[in-house]
Amino acid sequence: MCRFVLYMGPPITIDLLTTRPVYSIVRQSFQSRMRVEPLNGDGFGVAWYVPELTPEPAVYRSIQPAWNNVNLRNLARVTRSSVIMAHVRAATSGLGVSEANCHPFTAGRLAFMHNGSVGGWARVKRPLQQQLSDEAFAQIGGTTDSEHIFALFCDFLKQQPEGDPTEQMANALEAMITHVVEQTQSLGITKRTHLNLVVSDGSRAVASRFTSGPGDAPSLYVQTGKKYACDNGSCLMVETNEPHEALLVASEPLTDEPGWKPVPRNHLLLVRPDLSLHYRPLNLGDVA
Repeated sequence: MCRFVLYMGPPITIDLLTTRPVYSIVRQSFQSRMRVEPLNGDGFGVAWYVPELTPEPAVYRSIQPAWNNVNLRNLARVTRSSVIMAHVRAATSGLGVSEANCHPFTAGRLAFMHNGSVGGWARVKRPLQQQLSDEAFAQIGGTTDSEHIFALFCDFLKQQPEGDPTEQMANALEAMITHVVEQTQSLGITKRTHLNLVVSDGSRAVASRFTSGPGDAPSLYVQTGKKYACDNGSCLMVETNEPHEALLVASEPLTDEPGWKPVPRNHLLLVRPDLSLHYRPLNLGDVA
């Protein structure tokens, strides 16, 4: 399992996510509070959008533990963006530690990250690869289940009919999750699949909190407010009675302040360009 955070709102420096909160994503790399194993030291990555320069996200990834990377600290304190994704990795057994395996993964305007695992991945990998388009297969640079299911998502996204882009992303994510679970079931795999996912194109985002079979899913929280800021070592989301203008989606809360709400089990969270939120239950029929 890994840890991640998505920020959308007025531009902030990346260190407001990576180092300055009391439970920052860097702290979660060595002291996660909501995992049995607190270490997430098998690399990290940050993706951020600068739409005035390019629609495609910038990405910085490394196999170093996040707590030990000076370049990350220097980059984060001077880099500002209105859409930021950060991830610290705990590698699944059998999947190597390499820069190519660090999240977030990108394709064109899209950035994607995953907390969880595909049950029985060693058996699922080959048939899933054969089902990918040539273009989706070519975008894979590593060996993780995460990057392969991102490629599968990209295929499903291209198959979506014309319509609202947020709904297209949500429908493609749901189709991908359904397909992955169907594959594990067809192979007789009983190990559970956990798919806490976030995908964004820099204007909107869709997240999922999913687990197959009985039991709870890995943690996932959302917080909204007027703005998110850090001052004198304290980071908080300023609340508002008006429509919110900033949000955080995180594997675990970055702070002790109230306002963090769990994403319901087996639901999608849709974030539209105006940052309005919509929860949607995953409709997987008999496969979950």
